[in-house]
Amino acid sequence: MPRISYVNGQYLPLSQATVNVEDRGYQLADGVYEVIAIFNGLLVDKVDHLRRLARSLNELRISLPVNISALNFIMNETIRKNRVVNGKLYLQITRGVAPRDHAFPANCKSSIVVTVSNVSWPSRDESKQGCCVITAADIRWKRVDIKSVSLLPNVLAKQEAIDASADETWLVNEEGYITEGTASNAWIVTQNNQLVTRQTDENILAGITRKTILKLVQEEGIEIVERPFTVIEAQSAKEAFFTSSTALIKPVTSIDNVSIGNGNSGLMTCALIDKYFEFMENLTENS
Repeated sequence: MPRISYVNGQYLPLSQATVNVEDRGYQLADGVYEVIAIFNGLLVDKVDHLRRLARSLNELRISLPVNISALNFIMNETIRKNRVVNGKLYLQITRGVAPRDHAFPANCKSSIVVTVSNVSWPSRDESKQGCCVITAADIRWKRVDIKSVSLLPNVLAKQEAIDASADETWLVNEEGYITEGTASNAWIVTQNNQLVTRQTDENILAGITRKTILKLVQEEGIEIVERPFTVIEAQSAKEAFFTSSTALIKPVTSIDNVSIGNGNSGLMTCALIDKYFEFMENLTENS
């Protein structure tokens, strides 16, 4: 069965789905996106993803091309047409099609694309397998809190990880602090069992999985500290992990070839993986 996508009012086979060459997302990266996990046929953290989408659109002064009810229908219908039970949904909205110019075009209708794909989510045990992280300079623009389609620095940093046989790159700012990963939020567990992750500001994306993990951690009574941390502090931590909508929770067992803790996935990280899987297994349509 061919994959079906939604493009500006039409459901089309992926091979036939096209956007205009003068779409500002293509020419100017003038757009935003969301990636939402699909677990047992339901969108994970859908409400929070749509809230973040609305915020990104507002920051760039792009109009939502359909109302929220219609958008929900489009996403669900795209999932249904592709018969996806476990996978991910990609949603992109750009300012639309106009002759190329830096200034906002007048009377430009925003464009929308929705695609879905199958993903074989790891089991709990598979999720607890450790991975390697490297670090690189954070060369991104100063508004990464907006989930913009302009991702070239992330792409380059991710390729550095691939070239180094690592799983992710953690980005480091000019002050020596880790901001986040190329497509994830960074976390450490200190030697006195504090759970630390950088506070949300214009220097990181407010991860939706990050937000859910903070809620789950509060339920467990774990001490949370939202602050920056350095590479050296991360390498000296008891545990480390990163989170995202597609990575879920991934234990980090080495950073720049320095082993974290005892070199194995940490106890708190593994407990949070169990907690997160319980959360996903109890999703409802309105989650």
